[in-house]
Amino acid sequence: MSEETRIVDTTANPAPLGLMGFGMTTVLLNLHNAGIFGLGTMILAMGMFYGGIAQIFAGWMEWKKGNTFGTTAFTSYGLFWETLVFLLLMKSWGWWAGPEEGAMVAYLFLWGLFTFGLWVATLKHNKALQVVFFTLFILFWLLAIKDATGSATVGVIAGWEGMFCGFSAIYLALAQVINETYGKTVLPVG
Repeated sequence: MSEETRIVDTTANPAPLGLMGFGMTTVLLNLHNAGIFGLGTMILAMGMFYGGIAQIFAGWMEWKKGNTFGTTAFTSYGLFWETLVFLLLMKSWGWWAGPEEGAMVAYLFLWGLFTFGLWVATLKHNKALQVVFFTLFILFWLLAIKDATGSATVGVIAGWEGMFCGFSAIYLALAQVINETYGKTVLPVG
């Protein structure tokens, strides 16, 4: 007689942590992009810790669950926030001169290209996640266009579009927590 052992994953879903870290930080940065307030320590601190470190932790937890998409997305975007904050601060710290002319265009374009690829993968997931990634790749490319052209108008459009993207991630994070808490669909995700 053979004996079967089953291992059941009872760990928490790390996606709401990663989505909330991404969403809240994205909204705050895009309030700046829309011209509502300046780029200050509040945004940079959120970028380093909640947008950065919290998403990296969520990515590691997704790895433990065997979720390649979650691992790749959360770890990558957590490191995006860390690199962005350092790109913004290194010059003021006197470490380097800062990005060269056009370098941020390449940086933002490549993040948009990566995000487009992840968006394609979301087509096998829920609609709410598709919205997050679709609006994020548009955001990256709008920001690349703004940096390439110097257009303040494109920057403001990117800011408002980025706030929508961030709020869509916040919605999905809260939907996952609320739906799991109540054991039923309270906030639909499609």
